[in-house]
Amino acid sequence: MPLTCRGRVRGQEPSRGDVDDALGKFSLTLIDTLDTLVLLNKTTEFEEAVRRVLRDVRLDNDIVVSVFETNIRVLGGLLGGHSMAVMLKDTGYHMQWYQDELLHMAKDVGLRLLPAFNTSSGLPYPRVSPQTIHKTTAVGICPDHIHSCVHTHTATVFRSLVHARRALDFLWEKRQRNSNLVGTTINIHSGEWVRRDSGVGAGIDSYYEYLLKAYILLGDDLFLQRFNIHYASIMKYISQPPLLLDVHIHKPLLPARTWMDSLLAFFPGLQVLKGDIRPAIETHEMLYQVTKKHNFLPEAFTTDFRVHWAQHPLRPEFAESTYFLYKATKDPYYLEVGRTVLDNLNRFARVPCGFAAMKDVRTGSHEDRMDSFFLAEMFKYLFLLFAEEEDLTFNVEDYIFTTEAHLLPLSLSTAPHAPSPANATSEEELDDSNFDWTCPNTRLLFPDPAFPRNLRDPIRSAVDKSCPRPAIHREPGMGRPPLRAQDFMANNPDHLELLRRMGVSLIHLKDGRVQLVQHATQAVSAVAAEDGMRFMQEMMELSSQQQKEQLPPRAVQIVSHPFFGRVVLTSGPAQFGTDLSKSIMGVRGFVTVAEPYSGCAELSNAAFVQGRIALLQRGQCMFAEKARHIMKAGAIGGIVIDDNEGSSSDTAPLFQMAGDGRNTDDVTLPLLFLFYKEGNILLEALKEYREVEVLLSDKARDRGRDVQEEEEDCSTDQTSPVPAATLDQSHVRTVEQDESAPHNEEVTPEEDVGPAIKRNPEPEEEPEVDKDSSRKSVEAMMADWREDLEAFQQMEDEL
Repeated sequence: MPLTCRGRVRGQEPSRGDVDDALGKFSLTLIDTLDTLVLLNKTTEFEEAVRRVLRDVRLDNDIVVSVFETNIRVLGGLLGGHSMAVMLKDTGYHMQWYQDELLHMAKDVGLRLLPAFNTSSGLPYPRVSPQTIHKTTAVGICPDHIHSCVHTHTATVFRSLVHARRALDFLWEKRQRNSNLVGTTINIHSGEWVRRDSGVGAGIDSYYEYLLKAYILLGDDLFLQRFNIHYASIMKYISQPPLLLDVHIHKPLLPARTWMDSLLAFFPGLQVLKGDIRPAIETHEMLYQVTKKHNFLPEAFTTDFRVHWAQHPLRPEFAESTYFLYKATKDPYYLEVGRTVLDNLNRFARVPCGFAAMKDVRTGSHEDRMDSFFLAEMFKYLFLLFAEEEDLTFNVEDYIFTTEAHLLPLSLSTAPHAPSPANATSEEELDDSNFDWTCPNTRLLFPDPAFPRNLRDPIRSAVDKSCPRPAIHREPGMGRPPLRAQDFMANNPDHLELLRRMGVSLIHLKDGRVQLVQHATQAVSAVAAEDGMRFMQEMMELSSQQQKEQLPPRAVQIVSHPFFGRVVLTSGPAQFGTDLSKSIMGVRGFVTVAEPYSGCAELSNAAFVQGRIALLQRGQCMFAEKARHIMKAGAIGGIVIDDNEGSSSDTAPLFQMAGDGRNTDDVTLPLLFLFYKEGNILLEALKEYREVEVLLSDKARDRGRDVQEEEEDCSTDQTSPVPAATLDQSHVRTVEQDESAPHNEEVTPEEDVGPAIKRNPEPEEEPEVDKDSSRKSVEAMMADWREDLEAFQQMEDEL
């Protein structure tokens, strides 16, 4: 967990769903990266890591784990570590004490996974509980990624496991005989296809990879024949250069979807391994151009190269294909590609405790996650891409990479193998037409250095035309990218015009929120209507996500005369800066308005701000930028006031102010957010009394002590009336947020939340205050204050 600087222990952190099934309390990252240490010539660290694994790792934890992930990461990691330990031991300098302990652990893991294969079809259950060999329980009925499960077991354990070969043969028999394609999801009991779409990405990638690699490692021609039959169908139906699109196995000319997932980025590398270089160059170039548009390859992207799923968990498949293409062609272009990957990782993903996954490639926001495959695969492929021969302590060509980039020695191909299981397809004959018995010589294939460039240039041009860099003035339905939810600015005229063209209307509500409604028939074109629908879906997802991320409210308590702590304004926290929930005393100081009020430039009144709490207006720049400017001026805290007139915590849900996608550790002061009406109370008090002192804290402090302290020091007439706007206590209370969910055609998001939705403020206007309706006596204010305190305390208890 690179943001919080600690390891992720399953059960001690909030559940992330299925992704946590990879965690089995067996030091996953340590095991998965053993052979990485050797490749990087960290032999001393490797030896210590092996000792730690043998000393500390338990394999009999009572926890349900993914069979697939445990196999490729743990069993594969132990085998890779074993092969490196043996290699080092043979040199006579390291690991002289090693007696195949990692190999024995790998066997133990394999035995604990075997019960998953006890099904009528031989296809494995997706999860097991490996507490003991005899108590191992298989759970689940139909994994989403059955092919990766089936064939990765076959490949890592290979023919030594009869169960794995039986599962492979069953899957081969269930292929669609006309198209020779397999689906994505299969019922492990009946063998019926549940999802009949077929591609080369998520859920099926390892299947094709290991058909070819199993042939290389085991020398069984049957694996190569099956791969070649599948590959011919892939190139006939799925490959639409440079795209790789899923199709239906029974109707392979019919596309199954209009987007691609990032896991297919491994396929150009596999094509290199097969020797089919030209389509590998084309697909890789398409992926590179998409990567350059977004800094990282999005988890999924559309056929016109827009973001479909914005996450990027630092997947290594693109770097893997880059390495293989460079090995095959020696084209220095791929060194430039690798440098781009490396630079983006260091610029956008590197944090003090590692590399953080990207939560959204469009905003640059991080997720507190660094999966083990990042160190196990990404580090290997990038190091090998740039390594000179003298940088390597052993010959990598003597090994083959598993799907998790673990190193298995090719010498296994010369070892005797157990006979095929009795239920294998014994009548399957080899057809010579399915084999190319030679691999292409890339030096003869590409004698002209310009030839690969001639393949790449048209693809680069196609991506540029389909996916230009975002610009505010580009309109939907005109071959340009539409407005995205995270870029929306409610007061930007250009954005409002884009909404109109997409058939989306915007309504300002009295509570400070905006309501969006789409009428597809009012869009200027069918493409614009589709863009509008996507915009609405993104906005609903964004709004839902922001509600889930709410934190308990913070308090802005006015402690100076004549308030004496009686007025408490409900405020929202920031994701950065001082955490007031961990501060006993809070931060106390006098307030002053920053100049410029937006706080988006260096302050011109820094001398007045120094040692005080700065008041800022929302908009025009990121919250973190405002914080940095007032901190530079010497402020001890900051309060951002919403510029959306009428907004109030009574009606709008609180949110936490997000950073700017960069490291915000340099921000060390507290920053709180007030909606317009609460902020106006503070501004009116400042206008009336000139010197207003507030306390920023996680909850209201004892008023009695504050009153006593202030009365001793205050000589001002304490019977002075409180300003009208300040006394309007209906703006001070905190109520529960409106949880009503928007329907498909209508969404009511919170405007300008964090970096996600930005808008430029309108020119400042003097707010109108109805003094007759808002003016109250001090006694009435005190009565309202007690009610407000009770409401604030109640909300704290509920949260």
